[in-house]
Amino acid sequence: MSKLAKTEAELIAMARAELKVHADCPDGIVISVLRDGDSWEFRAQADDATIAKPGYPECVAMLVQIGDHLCKQYDFRE
Repeated sequence: MSKLAKTEAELIAMARAELKVHADCPDGIVISVLRDGDSWEFRAQADDATIAKPGYPECVAMLVQIGDHLCKQYDFRE
């Protein structure tokens, strides 16, 4: 069974929607998609001030879990 293909913008929008439900993330987190062969994963970046805010580590950990889940359902499309 083939997976549906989503663009980076679509995948990031899905991740942000999931994060709103499951985590209290500080503003200023930039999410990107990193391809790894046939697979992909999310990467989070932020400035030092955002990284120091409460909830940032939990938000990144949740993003990894969301990425693992979505990667099983969707392929990355340019």
